[in-house]
Amino acid sequence: MNSEPDWNLYRSFLAVLQEGSLSSAARRLALTQPTLTRHIDTLEAAIGAALFVRTQRGLSPTDMAMKLLPLAETMAATAAALTRIADDKTGAVNATVRISASEIVGTGYLPAILTALRRSHPGLAVEVALSDNLADLLRREADIAVRMSKPTQNVLMARRLPAVELGLYAHRDYLARKPAPVSMDSLAEHDLIGFDTETPMLRAMTQRFPAYARASFALRTDSDNVKVAAVRAGFGIGVCHVALAQRDASLVRVLPALVSIELDLWIVMHEDLKSNPACKAVFDALASGLSAIEGKASAM
Repeated sequence: MNSEPDWNLYRSFLAVLQEGSLSSAARRLALTQPTLTRHIDTLEAAIGAALFVRTQRGLSPTDMAMKLLPLAETMAATAAALTRIADDKTGAVNATVRISASEIVGTGYLPAILTALRRSHPGLAVEVALSDNLADLLRREADIAVRMSKPTQNVLMARRLPAVELGLYAHRDYLARKPAPVSMDSLAEHDLIGFDTETPMLRAMTQRFPAYARASFALRTDSDNVKVAAVRAGFGIGVCHVALAQRDASLVRVLPALVSIELDLWIVMHEDLKSNPACKAVFDALASGLSAIEGKASAM
């Protein structure tokens, strides 16, 4: 390499690799396609290797491009962090904060917390990314994450919150058609709602409750919101967050003495953001709001 390539060249390279085409990357970066092409050509000349192979289907990354990908992603994350810090001149909460959470946490708990937060900080904008996959905070896929497991990276600061409890629930209309189960074995007589893809956590749960296993489910889905909606529609019996189910008088908890699952709850943020007023305000609001969730709610 004869000279140090400009960061903008790597930014263009990363956009093309992520978008898969010059036209899409150009729109994303607000550049013209000829300018973007020139950036790629300049970077290839600087490193002395081709980054893309032009095919009829578009651009195909070379082995060199895949080697550079994680480094370019790290550069992008660092640039984003520098921008956040540079923008934080007054200490005012006037910024955008991105939160990652599971869909059930995002739809069941976050709206009320974010509503109160917005009233306190009208200059704050929030982005909520819902996924049961863990966002990579090191690469700034999100600023703050609500997780059910403790992070392992040392550069992440985390706060453990009270555990949330899960239990089995059914709609009153369903139980009017089929009497509530009196034992784990009697679950076999019911329409069960459960997961589709088995994860290590779910595998551990089914080992603990063998009667609640994938083969016995009448409805399988990996969407927690679909599971809850099916319970509310009277389809059958499924797992719900106790604190959320107790808000709906039509839902009845079944086998409360036999089925009680506790999940850890963590709020996680990159330590570089702990002095950022907007991130700190969101982090503290989430910690306060989620801590108010009833971890052990009474059976209905």
